Amino acid sequence: MRYSVLAVALALAGVCVSEARAVEGMWVPQQLPEIAGPLKKAGLALDPKQLADLTGDPMGAVVSLGGCTASFVSPQGLVVTNHHCAHGAIQLNSTPEKNLLDTGFNAPKPGDELSAGPNARIYVLDSIQDVTKQVRATLDAAPDALGRTKAFEALEKKLVADCEADAGFRCRLYSFAGGNTYRLFRNLEIKDVRLVYAPPGSVGNYGGDVDNWMWPRHTGDFAFYRAYVGKDGKPAAYSTDNVPFKPKRHLKLAKSDLDAGDFVMVAGYPGSTSRYALASDFDATAGWTYPTVGQHYKNLVAMVEAAGKKNPDIAVKYASSMASWSNVLKNYDGQLEGFKRINAAETKRKDEEAVLAWLRTQGAKGKPALAAHERLVQLGEESRATRERDLVFNQLRNLGVIGAASQLYRLSVEREKPDTQREQGYQQRDMPSFEGGLKQMERRYHPEMDRQLQAYWLREYAKLPKGQRVPALDKWLGGTDEKSIKRALDRLAKTDLGKADKRMALLNADRKSFESSKDPAVQLAVALMPTALRLEEEAKTRSGDALVARPVYLQAVADYKKTRGQSVYPDANSSLRITFGNVTGYTKTDGSRQPAFTTLEQVAAKATGEEPFDAPQALLDAVKAKKYGGLVDPELGTVPVNFLSDLDITGGNSGSPVLDSKGKLVGLAFDGNWESVSSNWVFDPEMTRMISVDQRYMRWIMQEVYPAPQLLAEMGVAEKK
Repeated sequence: MRYSVLAVALALAGVCVSEARAVEGMWVPQQLPEIAGPLKKAGLALDPKQLADLTGDPMGAVVSLGGCTASFVSPQGLVVTNHHCAHGAIQLNSTPEKNLLDTGFNAPKPGDELSAGPNARIYVLDSIQDVTKQVRATLDAAPDALGRTKAFEALEKKLVADCEADAGFRCRLYSFAGGNTYRLFRNLEIKDVRLVYAPPGSVGNYGGDVDNWMWPRHTGDFAFYRAYVGKDGKPAAYSTDNVPFKPKRHLKLAKSDLDAGDFVMVAGYPGSTSRYALASDFDATAGWTYPTVGQHYKNLVAMVEAAGKKNPDIAVKYASSMASWSNVLKNYDGQLEGFKRINAAETKRKDEEAVLAWLRTQGAKGKPALAAHERLVQLGEESRATRERDLVFNQLRNLGVIGAASQLYRLSVEREKPDTQREQGYQQRDMPSFEGGLKQMERRYHPEMDRQLQAYWLREYAKLPKGQRVPALDKWLGGTDEKSIKRALDRLAKTDLGKADKRMALLNADRKSFESSKDPAVQLAVALMPTALRLEEEAKTRSGDALVARPVYLQAVADYKKTRGQSVYPDANSSLRITFGNVTGYTKTDGSRQPAFTTLEQVAAKATGEEPFDAPQALLDAVKAKKYGGLVDPELGTVPVNFLSDLDITGGNSGSPVLDSKGKLVGLAFDGNWESVSSNWVFDPEMTRMISVDQRYMRWIMQEVYPAPQLLAEMGVAEKK
């Protein structure tokens, strides 16, 4: 996609605080020169060129956690992110007897900090390289669809290998605008990440699932990590000999108050949006994927909740999975509600038809894009033809001990190839994470719960029509009635892969060892692998066709939008993006006007003494005594807790630093309002709002409720009285 200065300027020229309309666009760093005018108009006090320096201040302080965003806030490698982003690390260090999810964690000194887990990572951006010409030349030379995908994968592996030639770096190839642009990102990969501070769950997850995606909100969603490296300053696996990483840049907390109307911006790693998806893909998502997957997650949550009430060990070990399922299913429900409210299906259909109608007026010039659109529609239909089977089959194959067996067997298959020809996830570069996952399973697996989950997905498999059954699984089961399923469960219960030492013993086993194994989970993995490989190749063939069709069609969409003066930016894809706007409230669908800030007194007023509104007594006492700790906002007359702004974000932005006009930290993004979740597909400027935790509330918690004076001092913030 080619980005037009004119299009961006026209799209954003009308942005002003009084309109209270969300500012659409997750801009790639390369677009910053184009949006310099709108940035300054919105209130940016810095020179926009400063933001284009990705290793400078403040951009150089922003990092990825591989699913969330975070930022350095001290010269000693202290990192701040959301409590829910650190949830997995907190859970890994919890037991029924000492549940840090409930009590919180506060390391008095660095030596007391806890490992965030073998797979915890902090990625520090080092460079971005445009490799579009190399990729396009490779794709153009491929013989057919499958060959195209394989050629692309081979080039991707080579680019990544060359990029990672210097030890300590992790590289990734990103596709933008459906494949019109390709960029290679190189990041310093910090492998020793430690948990430093997390407030009690009654602060960090105040409101729980009830308040998730809701406003008003009163959640202290923040936590701290620290990055460690070897004594030579290079990334290294966890060791007591490691030392804190010294980042080149770190953010400073804002000293001035944040008020309604003020400029704010976010730099982060948003996961994915689908604003340029086909109308048919949208219909399939809204009509089948979200309702179906959402219902499955509701069923799983109910199962684990019931089991957890009887067994605290299950409750702790599956807490992270539960949080993930609950978040996704509520998000899906919110999107479905939003789709109806804004009539998203009709909007997508009309927008797409407008592009196609415009292409038809272009004569011969429009025919390639029209053909590309038709092919993409066909590929979508082919992919969805077996979606019921694919969902159940993939869930079963990746579940607990079956998943461990499948991964280990696949590793033995891939190891028969040269490293450069192995599937991603099974190359030598992936082994530390692979091994870490096997070890980490010990803290996220319970045989009793795994059996219940196996039973659930086997029963779902039994419901499939015969045309979508998997012969290999039918043969292994010997039937799909309850007796056959119980027999299969009893058989799987005899596996040894629930034990860490047994899993680790298979890490270097060859293919023959698996194929002669008597372990039932391994036998199932071996039986299903040919089917899995066949389905994978079918998907790669479709992907090969899409590699040609999608960039052609999306370029046409961009060209059409430019003719209408509309904004042009690529869908989110987990790469670094910039989004900006202003602090502002909004009006709900019921007509109620929502202020931009929530306050301490509202936290106390919401408290019931029971989860999820079980605010700590220390918090309630401090609020009652008006112990504001010198952090009162003059306009509010109290301490702000959360605030709204009209920024365009999505999943992956969690933990993103919210910066003021001077690049100072004013808060952390942690959620969107309920009305905004459908904006992943169709952007709604009237209702889209980002929810952030105010840094003044973070400081107040660290002063008055769950004290961490050592961290405040490290961040250069003196405790106020």
